[in-house]
Amino acid sequence: MLEIRNDNRMNAPASLVAQPVELLRDDQEAEVLDFLAANPSLSFVMTGWIKDNGLVNKLNRGSFYATRNGLGHIDGVALIGHVTCFDTNSDAACAAFADLARNNSETFLLLGEEQRLSRFMSFYAPDSTRSHSTSRQLLFEQRSRVNCESTVPDLRRATLEELDLIVPVHAQMAFEQSGVNPLDVDAAGFRDRCARRIQQGRIWVCVENGQLVFKADVVIDVPDVNYLEGVYLRPESRGRGLASACVRQLTNVLLAHTKSVCLLTEENESAAQACYLRAGFKLREYYQTVFLQQETSESDN
Repeated sequence: MLEIRNDNRMNAPASLVAQPVELLRDDQEAEVLDFLAANPSLSFVMTGWIKDNGLVNKLNRGSFYATRNGLGHIDGVALIGHVTCFDTNSDAACAAFADLARNNSETFLLLGEEQRLSRFMSFYAPDSTRSHSTSRQLLFEQRSRVNCESTVPDLRRATLEELDLIVPVHAQMAFEQSGVNPLDVDAAGFRDRCARRIQQGRIWVCVENGQLVFKADVVIDVPDVNYLEGVYLRPESRGRGLASACVRQLTNVLLAHTKSVCLLTEENESAAQACYLRAGFKLREYYQTVFLQQETSESDN
């Protein structure tokens, strides 16, 4: 068990400072997934990575931790690392995870539902050595298939032969979101992650005349939720309803084996929001992403 540190704590009540934190092992996967299943719309990122990689795997780019209540039951789970996210039932657990994240030099991106992340940052904030920027996202969700007036016959899963089409587009999208170009800091690792996602059948594309027209990544694929990101449409193809048609068609395919499909979009991206609404999605939650400034960073995408 790890005891969180007392350094830099300013406003946290004393009862929150000594919360024990447990580094999780692979043999605890069932218990952890059972806890996360109570809030699938809040914990889909962690659930998906655990399903894909297990609790202990370098592909998680961090470590999973848990806190327990007085009865010994899990009351919080967090992934602390390059991407940090969490699900907690108590402020004590939230404070413990915030302390771990603050003292982890690899932490680059904090992600969570808006109110929960705001609470997390109230415990994280005493660290004044790392600047950060915050963006607000809207979580859209679709739970039932919708009628497609017409199909997009070229929409399909990507192949490894199209890796060179996908990598620069996805890298540019990552740069626009985070300010860090993954090809500048970890080109080989970024290509490997894109290739792995293709091999998993998780990247869907439309390709015409050797050019990438549309792309979407199924980042999380679990029975409760499929999570999409990296939705791209070539600028020359915009304004024709192609993006919403592709998203609608892809969502119908995914809903054959999952309960819901969700995605995040930036608060100021009105065109993207209109696209998802046309595709049948509904606004469900407000999320926040906090990017921490680092001397050397990798992109999560």
